[in-house]
Amino acid sequence: MTDVSVRFSDLTLGYRGKPALTNINGCLQRGSLTAVTGPNGSGKSTLLKGIAGILQPLSGRCTVAAGERTAWLPQIAELDRHFPASVRDLVSLGLWPERGLLRCHRTQDRLRVAAALVTVGLDGFENRSLSELSGGQFQRALFARVIVQEASLILLDEPFNAVDSATTRDMLALIGAWHQQRRTVAVVVHDPDLVSRHFPQTLRLNGNHTAEVLS
Repeated sequence: MTDVSVRFSDLTLGYRGKPALTNINGCLQRGSLTAVTGPNGSGKSTLLKGIAGILQPLSGRCTVAAGERTAWLPQIAELDRHFPASVRDLVSLGLWPERGLLRCHRTQDRLRVAAALVTVGLDGFENRSLSELSGGQFQRALFARVIVQEASLILLDEPFNAVDSATTRDMLALIGAWHQQRRTVAVVVHDPDLVSRHFPQTLRLNGNHTAEVLS
């Protein structure tokens, strides 16, 4: 798997023993930028959860290359924006693989969080409550958390849903920068225009529990 970040081998994923994706074969090349597409209910989110290790295979294998550090951004609709936490608290969660949830953050950690907020255009929002944020601002904060994770494998589930055009533009620029850094990025995308203009590879789920990897 020298040039492969993720490989699917007869991979079946599902919920409560019921398959949602069946016998998926293929791979994500290291450093690739891939749009995951397909009709509603075709298993796009399921696949990303399988790669992230949130879902365990019902059968087959999903193999992530040794040494890959994974960041997963779920759909914004799955997250509780009314949880009593600040923007800084949310972004700092990206540090937990290194520091643990209960460890004190060091000066360099606080600087990483601050720099990530500047990158996504949320400088000065550190103490804002999550409930005060617009949809676009909340998505920017989630991207800042991904930045802090410094991952080599980045999984983004519908990051452009329910956000404004300026946020979409800025997040696409950030995704493009990750691609230039040779990180492996897989993004669930619905808009075919975004796919054609910004994603060199496509992994298409065709709605009958199979997938096709396109270049």
